[in-house]
Amino acid sequence: MVNSFGPLLRSLRQAAHLTIEELSHASGVSVRAIGDMERGISRGPQRRTVQALAEALRLDEEQRAELAEAARAGRPRSSGPGEERVGRPRLYELPRGLGDFVGREAELELLCAQGRAAPADGPTPVVVVHGQVGLGKTACVVRAAELLREVFPDGQFYVDLRGVDAEPMPAAEALHRLLRALGLDPRAIAEEEQERASQLRAVMAERRCLLVLDNAADEAQIRPLLPGPGAGMVVVTSRRTLGGLEGVTRIALAPFSPRESAELLQAIVREAADRAAAETAQVAGLCGHLPLALRIAGTRLASRPGWTMRHLAERLSDADRRLANLAVGDVGVEAAFALSYAVLSSRAKATFRRLALVPAVDFAAPIAAVLTRSEVLAAEDQLDDLVELGLLQHEGADRYRFHDLIRLYASHRLREEEPAEARAAAERRMADWLVETATVAGRWFEPDYGAPPPGYKGLVPLATQEEARAWLEAERDTWLSALRMAAAADRHEQVAGLGEAMRWFAAYTPHWLGDWLEVFGLTRAAAARLSDRRRELWHMNRHVWAFLAAYSRRGEAALSEGAERAMEVYRLAESLGADREQADAVCNAAEAWRTLPDIDQALWAYTRGRELAEAAGYHHTYYWASGGVAIALSRLGRQEEAIEEYRSLLRNIDEQPVASAAAQHSRMFALGGLAGALLAAQRWQEAIEVAEPALAETLEQGSIWTMNMRLALGRAYAGLGATGQAREYLTRSIELAEKHKTWTPRSLEQVKAELAALGRPEAADGTGG
Repeated sequence: MVNSFGPLLRSLRQAAHLTIEELSHASGVSVRAIGDMERGISRGPQRRTVQALAEALRLDEEQRAELAEAARAGRPRSSGPGEERVGRPRLYELPRGLGDFVGREAELELLCAQGRAAPADGPTPVVVVHGQVGLGKTACVVRAAELLREVFPDGQFYVDLRGVDAEPMPAAEALHRLLRALGLDPRAIAEEEQERASQLRAVMAERRCLLVLDNAADEAQIRPLLPGPGAGMVVVTSRRTLGGLEGVTRIALAPFSPRESAELLQAIVREAADRAAAETAQVAGLCGHLPLALRIAGTRLASRPGWTMRHLAERLSDADRRLANLAVGDVGVEAAFALSYAVLSSRAKATFRRLALVPAVDFAAPIAAVLTRSEVLAAEDQLDDLVELGLLQHEGADRYRFHDLIRLYASHRLREEEPAEARAAAERRMADWLVETATVAGRWFEPDYGAPPPGYKGLVPLATQEEARAWLEAERDTWLSALRMAAAADRHEQVAGLGEAMRWFAAYTPHWLGDWLEVFGLTRAAAARLSDRRRELWHMNRHVWAFLAAYSRRGEAALSEGAERAMEVYRLAESLGADREQADAVCNAAEAWRTLPDIDQALWAYTRGRELAEAAGYHHTYYWASGGVAIALSRLGRQEEAIEEYRSLLRNIDEQPVASAAAQHSRMFALGGLAGALLAAQRWQEAIEVAEPALAETLEQGSIWTMNMRLALGRAYAGLGATGQAREYLTRSIELAEKHKTWTPRSLEQVKAELAALGRPEAADGTGG
């Protein structure tokens, strides 16, 4: 009578005086696999496993034969025709692995951990490896199977489910193939799908094997193929996330890192990394770090001895030909994308194509709704379908983005499938909506507008100033591009209107620098084509302001040019009797002179600007000019006069209120300046009495003035000798300044020097705690 394999193996191991670990080391069979065999979980290991164990145990011929016979007996089989007969499994071999496989270390570690931890009697672990086309999902899974070969001694079985074909493989056919591979007689395989699924679960319960279900279409195709409790494992690959499957582990693949991309290219091409590092990085970037594209590019180069990596980079640099160049033999990136595109609904195809018109890296659902003339919720559904199929990627909670190569493919499909008139109409509709929405959002910050008009019905929430700011910042690239489109199309009124909506929002975001210089350059040019000269002067002043914001740190030449530009506007405004525009222009000049520094000239200009603004009842610029006068007086050492100017400015803000946002800005400016003047006069305690409540206001408002108030308090406490408090305030002010990048490098270094001068904390005198 043949002994069962588990007890026989245990007795032979014990007779050889070997532990399971020692037998594993000698045979190359994993400790887990040997343990499963001895416990009867794996009853019929494969012939090569039995041979490895026999060699390690140094068995004689009779013992070898007995062990082999026990293994054969442990494999389920049938006794006659018409009955279920499971003999030696007919292995459906995995696809050929890649000799130059690179990367995916974390994913492989997780896959292997799942396989090695597969319980003997619990639910069979199921892992879904998903992601867009071309990420190497199959290659990753095949590599994991190679690493797990000894963990699953009863076989590894593979089925391509043809999930992106026009007609994916039916689950019933996949079940039939798996049951035959597992050794079931074709005549014993049930006709009904549910019965076949039951047969698969029964066979898998007795086997420690790995099922690879490649290229799954959807959850309905996969569910019948999943086994019940058992010691095996199932790995599914799909372009979809298969979110409807419960109790599975999901591994999302992403494009390669630059390092992995370079490693793969160099492994294929075998070109010395030190000679072609820059070109290799360029090729990797043009391939979007997509493994399929990298492999095709590398293969093309390797098959052309006369080419170098530079030749390849030059060919791929042509965006119109890039997808065509990423094809070799019967494999191509564009063809792979086409399989996913083919299964989309007609509406989803239209959404996919038109998203190529979005002039930014990422976008939200409302812009898709505008492009397709649909409701936002319907657009979200279409976008989620594209994400599910790997044609789009999520970017944060509610934004989306294309992979670079997929965007190219979408652009190609748009040109091929939609006439020029339809493309132009969709692009115009998108640009008009972006400019209109940006205008409404920007007006939230303007004193004469504020909230949108009562009848406004937009696609994005703009009910508060915070929502307006969030949209303007999130869609910065899109509405800027839309402004360029409108300017190029000579839509002058639209362009000028957007500029006029952005004055105060621009004042709150001076760090956008070059963006505002471009915006107000475009709006100035548009205003020049309209018939209102005063309106043109307004845009000229904003352009000078943006020029100074962008170039004030470039030295005396740029500042002198800015001052001259401002005075040109001043003289033009004077000739037209435009007091408001004169006031803004001369204050722009004053800003340049103050920075140069030419303080006497700045004091004259601020004073003149205040006179003009007061005469015109122009409160915003009156406050600006008054603050400038105070700054100039303080710079000239006339601290008492400066202190009085700041106090007067604070009184005026209370007596002649302006819009809340502007008043808040002016008030914080005046309080910060007053604290600074008191510090310059060494009136430390008075500076603290001004800055402490001001700091509380800025913290409540979330204002960027917080760092200036902390700086003032740090300097005041340092003046009083309270080094502990001084150090705390100065340190925090430096952290905020570095985070927001609002101080010049010179100013930042000066404050750091002040902090260093206080000495180390342990050297402090303890004053102030």
